[in-house]
Amino acid sequence: MKRPNRITRHKGRRRDSSRDTVWLFGFHAVRHALSNPAREKLRLVLTKNAFDRLSDVIKDSRIEPEIADARRFPAPLDPASVHQGAALEVKPLDWGALENLLPDHRSLVVLCLDRVTDPHNVGAILRSAEVFGASAVVAPVRHSAPETGALAKSASGALERLPYVRVRNLASALEDLRLRGFFLIGLDGEADVTLEAALANAPGRIALVLGAEGQGLRMKTRATCDRLARIGAIGDFDSLNVSNASAVALYAATQR
Repeated sequence: MKRPNRITRHKGRRRDSSRDTVWLFGFHAVRHALSNPAREKLRLVLTKNAFDRLSDVIKDSRIEPEIADARRFPAPLDPASVHQGAALEVKPLDWGALENLLPDHRSLVVLCLDRVTDPHNVGAILRSAEVFGASAVVAPVRHSAPETGALAKSASGALERLPYVRVRNLASALEDLRLRGFFLIGLDGEADVTLEAALANAPGRIALVLGAEGQGLRMKTRATCDRLARIGAIGDFDSLNVSNASAVALYAATQR
């Protein structure tokens, strides 16, 4: 039997609404989101223990928590999620246009990710980017990790403070960065020069471009970069996880 159109429309709106929000979970992710005035908060679900641990930030967050039984935790999370008794439904952050996030001084580092889809890797990259003072992490809207609870938990608060900017076309975003004075260095294990050598001859503003593990940088992304460079390795094994490679590259770029 065919469903009435009004029922179909209602279910469609409900599905669309669920896509418009994100459930964050875990103490650190929830704490930092509650402390972020730019984050639109919709629903807070806590166990009594989690409420006690987060009570200092709940008051200023202006959201009334729902106290739940840990055995019947009502937030719609993946059963494998380690929520620690804390879950917060939020709207995704809107950082605006990338050009508005770049301070007007000479020495800047931006990290660009080419189809890095693992949320745990992107979360770890955001943590490293914040530690080493990057201005933003840039990724394409399609074929990259969206803002999710898993990403936020891996970022351990960095998602709330460091711009994670999703762009329609990464190559176009790289061209825009070049026009703004950035030197584009793509990381490639087969490159002829090391990252240290590439950085030694680079101007003040640097965009580090990293690809997904296995696939690496796409052909158009490689062609858009000003220089391809590899991370120098002392041993025979020279393959790094993309989040580890990001941390090493950011350290090298910020220690010039």
